[in-house]
Amino acid sequence: MSLAHVTAAARRSAALPLTLAVAAVDIDDGETAGVDERTVLPVASASKLLLLAEVSRRLDTGELLADRPVEVLDEDMADGTGLLRQMSRRGWTVEDLAWLTASVSDNTATNALLRLVGRESTARLAEELGLDRLTLHDKVRDIRGPDVPPVFATGTARDLARLVTHAVRGTMGSRAASARLLQWMRANTDHGLVPALVDHDPYAPGFPNPLPDGLLVANKTGTDTGVRADAGVMVGARRLAYAVVAHWDPVLGPSTERAAVHAIRDVGHTLAVCARRRAAE
Repeated sequence: MSLAHVTAAARRSAALPLTLAVAAVDIDDGETAGVDERTVLPVASASKLLLLAEVSRRLDTGELLADRPVEVLDEDMADGTGLLRQMSRRGWTVEDLAWLTASVSDNTATNALLRLVGRESTARLAEELGLDRLTLHDKVRDIRGPDVPPVFATGTARDLARLVTHAVRGTMGSRAASARLLQWMRANTDHGLVPALVDHDPYAPGFPNPLPDGLLVANKTGTDTGVRADAGVMVGARRLAYAVVAHWDPVLGPSTERAAVHAIRDVGHTLAVCARRRAAE
């Protein structure tokens, strides 16, 4: 089944007052599909994949140790998604912070890791991997004033899907670093966007090997005002890396937000149909 069906699903949202950028890659045969996949948009926490990729790379090279203690500072604290702001402890390991960032998109854990490795290192990794438009501009902030970047991160659906493709193919520095990133993604608890209409067991063992019947998903989502994003991989008869980013003017209200979520889920359902079938079917 051709990935052109994914393109068609994305274009069903053309009449909506929003931008829906979609990129899909067949990991094994290289087939691609996309709509507005090169459009630079705010991508919210989906961009944390780039930070996690850099942390995983450093763990692989020994520049970081998984059990290295990291003190969470007052400057790291951020509201929104996550648990650390409500926890009594201030000391965690590098690996603790990575699991929290991947599983519940913990903003405080994200800031601590970003302080540890630096935004410059994430920019270098993006350049090495050919992700020209995926950029972390700042740490996560509760309030964005005129003296800081207007958004946490921007990127394209194409670059997000390419980052996932690198991880699945084992070309993100090393196979060990790639596999670690995928395991972190597998722990993500938010399956409310692309996987929402997909019959899958988020806790089924065996990832990334396909199940005899069914799909496996590993992903990272992003949510901000006027933004919903999801980047990940579906493993079935085919292995499909994907990224879907919706962006709209927040003044349009909750009806547009609901339309964006429905459009993303529609694309996810189509991706799942494609993942279940061989390309020739």
